[in-house]
Amino acid sequence: MKIRPYIENDKVAVIELLRSNTPTFFAPAEEKDLIAYLDKEIEDYFVVEENSKIIAAAGINYFPKEKTAYISWDIIEPESQGKGIGKKLTEHRINYLNKNFEIDLIIVRTTQLVYKFYEKMGFKLMKVEKNYWAESFDLYYMELKNKNVIEQQ
Repeated sequence: MKIRPYIENDKVAVIELLRSNTPTFFAPAEEKDLIAYLDKEIEDYFVVEENSKIIAAAGINYFPKEKTAYISWDIIEPESQGKGIGKKLTEHRINYLNKNFEIDLIIVRTTQLVYKFYEKMGFKLMKVEKNYWAESFDLYYMELKNKNVIEQQ
């Protein structure tokens, strides 16, 4: 298993990952949002390769004025879920952000389907908003203090 930065040639594989998780974890309407993200909003995005196949992807977006980073668009192929890949990919991004002294807070906006995963990773649930992403896909807004901030205190 190898985590590496996303490149343009990965786009089709990442969209296929999303499709393989729709409608279980993503609403069908979110595909156009992912495409827009990959085309125009991507900042740091990573893919996980296993045997030259992309099996997971996830990103980071930055909000320097607020000193925050959002981890976003976590997608893991169904056959690879529950094998620790999501944990490794999340740890990779948290460790990556821990080296950035401009970021105080790491935020994830997820759903009721996977928020428990992020709780295990140390994120704290701050608010819930019903049907935010789509019907039956609630927003679970979660935060984690960046490790470099904790160490400076």
